[in-house]
Amino acid sequence: MGLAETFKALSDPQRRDILILLRDGKLNAGEISEKLGITPAALSYHLRLLKKCSLIMEYKDKNFIYYELNTGVFDEILLWFGQFGGQK
Repeated sequence: MGLAETFKALSDPQRRDILILLRDGKLNAGEISEKLGITPAALSYHLRLLKKCSLIMEYKDKNFIYYELNTGVFDEILLWFGQFGGQK
């Protein structure tokens, strides 16, 4: 995914809330849904978009799927923003 799609994914407040929750560590879909008070269907949509942009990763542990931040993408975004820092 390119930066345009990543920024589009970041433009939604609920997706940003999901990322903020995952900043503190891995969570499963039920935990995220409960903390944000959104339906599982809505959460599934947001998680799919975040995964498509590689902002989050998922992995299975027994009967649960856990989600966590992919910090590498955030590093790339910071590097991109850094080019506008004004230092020459």
